[in-house]
Amino acid sequence: MISSIRYGGFLLLCLTLCLASAQAGTWSIDNSASRLSFISTKAGAMAEVHGFDQLSGTLRGDGQFELTIDLDSVNTAIDIRDERMRDLLFDTARFPTASLEAQIDMAQVQQIAVGQQGQVATEARLNLHGREVDLTIQAEVARLDEGTLLVTSSQPIVVTAGQFDLLPGVDRLREIAGLSSISPAVPISFRLTLVQSSAD
Repeated sequence: MISSIRYGGFLLLCLTLCLASAQAGTWSIDNSASRLSFISTKAGAMAEVHGFDQLSGTLRGDGQFELTIDLDSVNTAIDIRDERMRDLLFDTARFPTASLEAQIDMAQVQQIAVGQQGQVATEARLNLHGREVDLTIQAEVARLDEGTLLVTSSQPIVVTAGQFDLLPGVDRLREIAGLSSISPAVPISFRLTLVQSSAD
């Protein structure tokens, strides 16, 4: 009887350790299967979708999420416009990356079964061009398999150039392109694939 109790306790301990290990795993962004897009609106009505080709980041077992955006990888499908955005808007010589940090409720994530999805809301801090701004993010999290999460924005995140001291750069872009206006408000959306890579 005592032996059975000890054996059962040992199995329970092993199960607990296995679950803790799974929850403590680190999830890494798969850049090849991820996308962060933003929309620019010029001359009052012309909207175009742009993005960044290089994203990296992790979601730790304790819920700490970090995303790094390589601003040199901006992709507008026009080389000269990419160069102007790097030099005149983002000033990547001084500010090569943007970063976002958030604390995710991992209990919510762990409840999502394979083939299912759930909603996650969190406060985040975006660091861009030397300025930090707090944002609210609404996302859909789908578990594609035991080791893969797909996180997509359920609604766009709207930031403005003035929040990050980017208005002078927007004006320079407008002048060079000969445009009447470029909207300072920019909607951002994302589609991030995270793969569980290791245990902390």
